Amino acid sequence: MWAARVHAFGGPEQLTYEQVPRPVPGPGEVLVRVHAAGVNPPDWYARRGFDNIPEAIRPVWPLPFTPGSDISGVVAELGPGDSGWQVGGEVFGLVNFPGRAAGYAEYAISPAAHLARKPAALGHLEAAAVPMAGLTAYQFVVDHLRLGVGGTVLVNGAAGGVGHFAVQLARIAGAAQVIAVASGRHEDFLTDLGVDRFVDYTRAAVEEVVRDEVDVLIDTVGGPDGHRLLPALRRGGRIAPVFLGDYHPERAAAAGVTVGGWQVRSDGNQLAELADLLDTGRLQVGIDSVFPLSEAARAHARAERGHLQGKIVLQVAG
Repeated sequence: MWAARVHAFGGPEQLTYEQVPRPVPGPGEVLVRVHAAGVNPPDWYARRGFDNIPEAIRPVWPLPFTPGSDISGVVAELGPGDSGWQVGGEVFGLVNFPGRAAGYAEYAISPAAHLARKPAALGHLEAAAVPMAGLTAYQFVVDHLRLGVGGTVLVNGAAGGVGHFAVQLARIAGAAQVIAVASGRHEDFLTDLGVDRFVDYTRAAVEEVVRDEVDVLIDTVGGPDGHRLLPALRRGGRIAPVFLGDYHPERAAAAGVTVGGWQVRSDGNQLAELADLLDTGRLQVGIDSVFPLSEAARAHARAERGHLQGKIVLQVAG
């Protein structure tokens, strides 16, 4: 089969399109004929050797490897035992995360429990854009923050993969007001997703136009300047960072603000709940761009330029 592989850590040019042996599913596993694969930040972190993570906790991935954890495709083969799936079924999933997967390939192995039925309303390209970003937003909103009716939610970096799902799921959960922060070119996109208020960070500092209003901040940007958003939160507010950020812990504590920290995990049951929302039209998927699998290096170069509107997807079949 064809796959995009990494033989040396470094830039996007390290992704090589080549033929490798087709994998064989073991007990409790499913072989999926991949039609599309989502591109996620951990994919390029791995390609760079996780150089953005402190060395003491940095994962070590032996070379060579095939990146990619988001897939959408068709069940091609079943491992021994009852997996609950049938050959020919359309599925999508976040495979083996956190951990190593191999989704940038024509065939990929997945634990049966990490898959869900592909939403009938979506094609494979759209479905492959959902798993990691959708589950991250879902687990933040439902499992960790337990958002309910009322309150103001601000999503920083709202147009990106996690962000555009988070604004929708916050609204579905019952937030009284959803504030989206992004650059101006994303305003129409986010307004169509139902946000109540849009802040263009290129025109005004968020902390100057939103002060003491926010109950929950879902920050998909993080970084050394994360603390700049503290004035936007009310006392007792909560920050949910998707990426590592410096929120000045002592200053946050003095303001009565707590900072969480969670890692998305594979979960086929939760993905099935997202599939129901997608099939009923309550949840929409944004696609930034699509590249063929053979041009995975170009997809990574696009991803690292940032300012995405939705997700980048690799077209593998069809």
